[in-house]
Amino acid sequence: MKTLHIPPFLVLAAAGLFHPGVAIAAQSASAPLAAVRHEHREFDATLAAPYRGDGRGQPEARTFTLSFDYPGLERPAAVAWRLELLAPSGRRVLQWRGSAALAGEPVEVAVRWRGLLGGARPAPGIYRVRLRAQVGGEALAQSWDIAVGRLAAPRMPAFAPLPTRRAPLAAAPAPDGLPYTVYYGNLHSQTSHSDGGAPVDDCKGAQAPQSAPYGPDAAWPYARGHGLDMLMVSEHNHMYDGSEGTNPDADPAAARSLYRTGLDSARVFSATHPDFLALYGLEWGVINNGGHLNIFNADELLGWERTAHGALLADTETARGDYRALYALMRARGWIGQFNHPAVAGQFAVDGRPLAYTADGDAAMVLCEVLNSSAFSTREDEGETRRSSFEAACNTLLEAGYHVAFSSNQDNHCANWGASAANRTAVLVPNGVPLTRASFVEALRARRVFATMDKDAQLVLRANDRLMGERFENSGPLRLRVHFAGGAGRQAASVALMEGVPGRNGAVGRLSDRADVEVVPAPGPHFYYAKVTQDDGRILWSAPVWVDQLP
Repeated sequence: MKTLHIPPFLVLAAAGLFHPGVAIAAQSASAPLAAVRHEHREFDATLAAPYRGDGRGQPEARTFTLSFDYPGLERPAAVAWRLELLAPSGRRVLQWRGSAALAGEPVEVAVRWRGLLGGARPAPGIYRVRLRAQVGGEALAQSWDIAVGRLAAPRMPAFAPLPTRRAPLAAAPAPDGLPYTVYYGNLHSQTSHSDGGAPVDDCKGAQAPQSAPYGPDAAWPYARGHGLDMLMVSEHNHMYDGSEGTNPDADPAAARSLYRTGLDSARVFSATHPDFLALYGLEWGVINNGGHLNIFNADELLGWERTAHGALLADTETARGDYRALYALMRARGWIGQFNHPAVAGQFAVDGRPLAYTADGDAAMVLCEVLNSSAFSTREDEGETRRSSFEAACNTLLEAGYHVAFSSNQDNHCANWGASAANRTAVLVPNGVPLTRASFVEALRARRVFATMDKDAQLVLRANDRLMGERFENSGPLRLRVHFAGGAGRQAASVALMEGVPGRNGAVGRLSDRADVEVVPAPGPHFYYAKVTQDDGRILWSAPVWVDQLP
């Protein structure tokens, strides 16, 4: 991977608009992009922003790393980028901008901040670093919070961590405790049944379908051996014919048989390893003019492709890109799903509107990926720093009216299932109830889920005597309490209680930076969720609660 270092003289003041055509340090004029036809061949931009200063020079000095990639790009192109530093008030106080050349290999840009504003140390607070990047007609945005100066740790309500597989319940829970066990897993990955499963020492992105050596039978023991409680192998539904397009000579029986083989593999491994849940299912859809979603409990292969003789390469036909019809089918079958790495624009459209609400979709879709570590990482030490945030799109879905909890996954395409980073999706299962596909599905239906970048941390939101994920009516005050248990040696550095209105199609706002607040909501529907940042910069997101406030 090529790394570019941006010198201090490229630091710009806050004034001015971003004009990609006159970006500083332009490498080359952007050539026309090749048509994107295949999965995972789209522009990717990530931002690594150290939460604390690195101590080299001024106390707040640090280096931000911008990573750009475009798998399958056939002609060189220029990425125009802008990086902004926003004060706690939201005002932009610094910006950097430039251009980087993409020519088939990932590119990193290192941007050094000296830790000063106007030659002086900045006022303490939680600042935000925001990246905007564009290549051709594709634009992406990423942002992360950073801590500047000495900040007092927030006061957190007392919370005894819930039992886990590694630390099971040793005695009766406290009288005010929660009767749940937390299980951590990765709910998004691929194997050789579609475009994953390559050895980490020879893995360079997505694989040609069914070409890699490692399938689900290798994924389950690998994930279990790396400490996960569960792994979802979610194979692309349109690659069971062994191609990225459509193979007109494919054998429909072989495609259906391969899907059943994966389901059987998951059942057998779970039955013989009761401390681990193997899940097998579909990642349905396409990226371009589509959107990927996981279906967790479908025992049918869904598809739209046909052979040259008209035979369906699936068990059940579903029209490509028809999310309204898919949601209706999922609801009728009792299947539940997850919005995978959702984009704010151009995905999950119904009647031409992206991220559009339908009642069937609301019944079927239970999770939204708020964060993914790099899908093509080859790390096996949980040290991957490239990651993408999708909180903006998840918030759009919540404001549209969807009742989704947050998840945090890895989308592994190499044979490092769950090991590239420490992020996990955590589900709460009643104490004494085994972790099975049935109890997992029940927990997801109840939205008893939190997303975490730290596999040892916990986050639970309570509203009066209700638990995150619940929907209820309320009269009078509403007490929101954020219960947090950090990873080893970690404590909370900041808390954000977020609020919105389902069906408003507006913006999610920040209600409070305290972990224990009492409010009287305006009459009508509301949702609230908690976001906690640890002192190492790792973030956790609770599931929302949905409140219908009575007059």
